[in-house]
Amino acid sequence: MKIALTREISPNFNQCELTHLDRQPIDLALARQQHHEYEDALSAVGCIVCRLPAEAGLPDSVFVEDCALVVDEAAVITRPGADSRRAEVEAIARVLAPYRKLYFVQPPGVVDGGDILRVERRIWIGLSTRSNQPACDQMRDFLGPYGYEVNTARLAGCLHLKSAVTQVAPDALLLNPAWVDPAALPGFDIIEVHPAEPSAANAVLVGETIIYPKAYPRTLERLQARGIQTVLVDASEVAKAEGAVTCCSLLLNI
Repeated sequence: MKIALTREISPNFNQCELTHLDRQPIDLALARQQHHEYEDALSAVGCIVCRLPAEAGLPDSVFVEDCALVVDEAAVITRPGADSRRAEVEAIARVLAPYRKLYFVQPPGVVDGGDILRVERRIWIGLSTRSNQPACDQMRDFLGPYGYEVNTARLAGCLHLKSAVTQVAPDALLLNPAWVDPAALPGFDIIEVHPAEPSAANAVLVGETIIYPKAYPRTLERLQARGIQTVLVDASEVAKAEGAVTCCSLLLNI
C-alpha cells in the first residue's frame, strides 16, 4: 500500500519563497482546484491520499516533499534551507513517526527534499542554495547502515535537483543537461527535456506511470515515444512558486 501525504495550500501562498523567478500573483482558488486534481491523479495511480490541513503561517507548506526523505527502513526529517520553512517539518515528523524510525538533520546541515533524488538504494543530493555538504554527510551516516549509497550532484540555474532530473521508469531519468551533468548520474537511460522546455524534467513516478504537467507538450512527446504512461495535471499555479509535481506529495510504502 502506498500513501501519498499532501497538504492543503496555505491562504498566504502568495508570500512563498522565490529564488529564480520573479513574483507573480497566484490565483488561490485555481491553485486549490489544481491541487485537488493532483490529489485525484495520485489516487488514480493507486495511492491513498492523506491530506494535512493548510497552515496560514507557512506559505510554502504545500511542498511537503521538502520536509523528509522516506525509505522503507526509516525517514530523514530535513532542515529546509530557507529559514521561513523550518517549522514545516514538525507536522510531517508527527505523521511519519508511527511508520518509520526518524532521523533529524542538524545544524549546520540544511537540505530540502526537492534536492534529493532516490532510485532504489542510490541517492543523489543536489548541492544548491537550499542544501549543503554537512547535510549530505549526515544523511550518509543515517542511511549508509541500511545499504544506501549517498552521492552529491552540482546544479546550475535551478532551485532543486529535482527541477533538473527525476526518475520516469525503472532504468530511465528525465533530465535537463543544462542544469545537471548527466555524468553525475551514471547507469541510466537519459531522456533529455526539449530545449524549449527547460523546466520539464519534473515528474512523479508511481509504479509504471508518471504524473506529469500539461505545460510541456514537446517533452511529453519524447516520454510517450519511449512508452512511458502518463497522467497529466495542470500545475501552473504552483509553478509560480517554483514548485512542481514532485514537491506536492511525499510517498511512502506501508
